[in-house]
Amino acid sequence: MNFKTFEDDFEREGYKLIAGIDEVGRGCLFGDVVSCAIIMPRGEFIEGVNDSKKLSVKKREDLYVKILDSAIAVGIGRADADLIDKINIKMATHFSMINAIDNMRDKNGKKVLPDFLLIDAEKINTDIMQNSIIKGDENCYSIACASIIAKVYRDNLCKKWEEEFPNYGIAKHKGYATKFHREALKEMGPSKMHRKSFLKNIASW
Repeated sequence: MNFKTFEDDFEREGYKLIAGIDEVGRGCLFGDVVSCAIIMPRGEFIEGVNDSKKLSVKKREDLYVKILDSAIAVGIGRADADLIDKINIKMATHFSMINAIDNMRDKNGKKVLPDFLLIDAEKINTDIMQNSIIKGDENCYSIACASIIAKVYRDNLCKKWEEEFPNYGIAKHKGYATKFHREALKEMGPSKMHRKSFLKNIASW
């Protein structure tokens, strides 16, 4: 895939540690929104990297391993259902992105602070210089890498959540509002990990 040269453009302006940031799970009824912040090496591209939504499960999982192996630094941030209900999904998404930046570590576990952020369609409250890119997961290499890491990470969480909250089908639909999920909610009611602010119209589904 031919990505636009956002990283090169800002590197020419003097920035060295340019992180791509993306989230997954924003539209779910259940569980955390998860963000990834990642710094990829300049001049190297992993073949097959794309918007995570356009990749098969197997392809995402294969790329997940390759991206983590190649990354200079990576961080994961999360915001749970309680926080989403308390401050709304947009602000919770921003919280998870800032949390991901705070959690960035290199392969030796050393904290890494980026000096520039490329964010998929969001602007967050931080002193770090940033650029919001519309459809960033389609147009920017580091954001596409972040989208894959966040997606696979959250999918793995969904498998664990399925064990704790069976019968909702979380491992299959990942918490989205499928027919099966809506019917399960009508039958059993919400769990403690469902986003109550997202369920206000459940009776009319």
